[in-house]
Amino acid sequence: MTDIFDTKILCKDCSTQMEQSIVNKKGLELRAVKCPKCNDTIIHPADLNNFEHFNNLKGKTFHVKLRMVGNSHAISIPKEIVDFINHTHNHMRREMNDMVKLCFEDFGKLSVFFDEENEKFGGLR
Repeated sequence: MTDIFDTKILCKDCSTQMEQSIVNKKGLELRAVKCPKCNDTIIHPADLNNFEHFNNLKGKTFHVKLRMVGNSHAISIPKEIVDFINHTHNHMRREMNDMVKLCFEDFGKLSVFFDEENEKFGGLR
């Protein structure tokens, strides 16, 4: 199936052909087309939908259980979050175990990162 953004799109204001670009919003890269003359921007509808889904998940608090697994403790990550990560990072074909990083930032604060490009982890591997 052909994507609508693969066609020529003319700016509604100045009738100039729009150029493909990427818009960064809160760490997500959204596909867009932008007019070189008047800078009007149209974000891809599927990416806009993913961004709204991200905003809905971002403000949500999940209650999870802390469990003992051998000599370690484990928490479960809600399916909604894992599905969103897999959907937005569909270019990552590795197992979740290979791409998760955990950081003890402060008392009472653990951070889990699913993106190996996160600069906070500079030397951690």
